[in-house]
Parts: sequence; structure tokens; C-alpha cells
Amino acid sequence: QMQLVESGGGSVQAGGSLRLTCIASGFTFEDHAMAWFRQVPGKEREGVSCISGNGDIADYVNSVKGRFTISRVNAKNTLYLQMDDLKPEDTAIYYCQADELCDDLLQPGIQYNYWGQGTQVTVSS
Repeated sequence: QMQLVESGGGSVQAGGSLRLTCIASGFTFEDHAMAWFRQVPGKEREGVSCISGNGDIADYVNSVKGRFTISRVNAKNTLYLQMDDLKPEDTAIYYCQADELCDDLLQPGIQYNYWGQGTQVTVSS
């Protein structure tokens, strides 16, 4: 059974950095694309970044391009999101998710039955 455990969130000032970690289990990690999503209360969950199964392709939403870097270590079943130059609008709960392809993960309105507990990121101005 799939399990996703996110960590690494916290409270920082604008311009600061955080590194999020997602540890996955219950499925063949290297066979799946992985993505980071974020959600603000009252708003829909937003896909932020995605990386292919072997890590050779990464994609980002325009608002985080040049500031966030997604990476993965398949030997450790672990996904990362390095977030630099954080802005108050990055404040959200961040979640990771798995699917076959990034095109699936970043499809608008995509729904999944399972989500981890997420990790809170708060950026103050």
C-alpha cells in the first residue's frame, strides 16, 4: 500500500530557503514520476513541480521556476524539493504524489484517493 511521508517544512522569512523531503514506500519508486503539490486553505491543490522516474526530466509551474529545484534519489525512495528565495505567496501545505507520468500528475483537476499528511511552509514578509 502506497505511503508518502513529507517533512522539512517550517517558518522562514522572505528570501530564505527550505528543503522538503518525501519518503515513499509501497510501490516501485523508480517506475513512477513524482510531483510536489501545495494547497492553501480554501483553494485547490496546485501542482508545483514534477520529475520523471529516472530523474532526467523536471518541470515547474511558472511561479517557482528559477527558485525551486526538484530532485530524487531512487536508491533511497526519496524525493526532494529545494526551495530558495521563498516568497510569502509560497506559504502552503506541501504534499508529494506519484503517478506513471508527469503529464498525469500535472493534469489540471487530477484527483487522487491518497495523500500524505503534508508539511507546512510559512513565509513571512
